[in-house]
Amino acid sequence: QVQLVESGGGSVHPGGSLGLSCAASRHSVSIFNMAWFRQAPGQSREFVAAIGWNGVDIDYTDSVKGRFTISKDNDKNTVYLQMSSLKPEDTAVYYCASDDTAWNIRPSINRDDYIYWGQGTQVTVSS
Repeated sequence: QVQLVESGGGSVHPGGSLGLSCAASRHSVSIFNMAWFRQAPGQSREFVAAIGWNGVDIDYTDSVKGRFTISKDNDKNTVYLQMSSLKPEDTAVYYCASDDTAWNIRPSINRDDYIYWGQGTQVTVSS
């Protein structure tokens, strides 16, 4: 069982920046693929970014490329999502997720491939 705890959400004006953190239990970030998803009111949960256990394989949804950066620190067992140039359409609850297969191939962008989820953290972008 992997426990994930997100932090760092909040409110920001358009064009601003926020950093999210996801603290994982055990040493999961060094062996499992990790990802960030988000869910806006009335919408389904969508993929945002993923990082492989090796820290090399990284993927982003098109709408955040060039604005968001996913990274991880194995020693702290933490995954990060740095968000800049935020837009109102980035407003959502952001969730951290982990798969459960050690040293899996390239991280998935599919929600169903992730087994463990955090409780989510709210990000609101408004003027």
